[in-house]
Amino acid sequence: MSLSDIAPAKVNLSLAVTGRRADGYHTLESLVVFAGFGDRLTVEAHDSLDLQVDGPFAEGVPVDARNLVLKAAHLLQRETGTMQGARIRLTKTLPHGGGIGGGSSDAAVALRLLARLWDVPAITPECAVALGADVPVCMQAPQPQIMRGIGEVLSAAPVLPECWLVLVNPRVETPTGAMFQALGRKAPAPSDVALTVPLGMGHAAFALWLAAYGNDFADVLTDPASAVYLPEITQILQALADQDGCLMQNLSGSGSTCWGVFATQQAAEAAARRLAQKNAGWWVQPAQMLS
Repeated sequence: MSLSDIAPAKVNLSLAVTGRRADGYHTLESLVVFAGFGDRLTVEAHDSLDLQVDGPFAEGVPVDARNLVLKAAHLLQRETGTMQGARIRLTKTLPHGGGIGGGSSDAAVALRLLARLWDVPAITPECAVALGADVPVCMQAPQPQIMRGIGEVLSAAPVLPECWLVLVNPRVETPTGAMFQALGRKAPAPSDVALTVPLGMGHAAFALWLAAYGNDFADVLTDPASAVYLPEITQILQALADQDGCLMQNLSGSGSTCWGVFATQQAAEAAARRLAQKNAGWWVQPAQMLS
């Protein structure tokens, strides 16, 4: 038996770092949605665990125990007591270190597919957080989520307006640890307004909501005085804002992928074509916002 599924890109439409726990982990609030584009995993029965990686972003992806997909497989084996194996093929179509949860989404899909392949119970998001803070939310795809704590406190977001996304990455990684350090030096005030998503928003109201909440990491990436200043982010955000039909634009996660929200597929695809033509070094991808 062979099973296959997409590991959709995770997109943070808002992100506020709200504090830091005694153990060093940062807490946050974020509205997370998923895009109709991502990596793909295929699993089939095998006598051992074997990972093969291909695709446009395969270079540099480890195929040993460092890979989150294999970490997820080993975790599922330990939690369920199974000794079954699998041949896993991972097709990487998402850029590395882009703040869109590529590895975490891969791990979440691996957990789901392998549980079906091996006919064992699925593990809980609380258990999966050991793989990384973004894995629990990726296990909820495609349902948009409000994420709190270190990523393990999840609740379904209200129905959002039907939208399309344009994802843009300058092909430069932003290491998460350095991002948190830069944010700490900037000493942002914790969010004093709980993240609330109103019911029944239209496109205009949704754009205003997105503008009000923003992304704390965008502040340091676009600040020339910051240790992690990345001028490409400012360029991408301005380029998105200049596109016809772009309702709002910002950074996803801790970067370096930016997003623009559009009301229609036509507007998103036209904007993506223009951006790709003018900026050959950028990765540009239109995708439906899943719900």
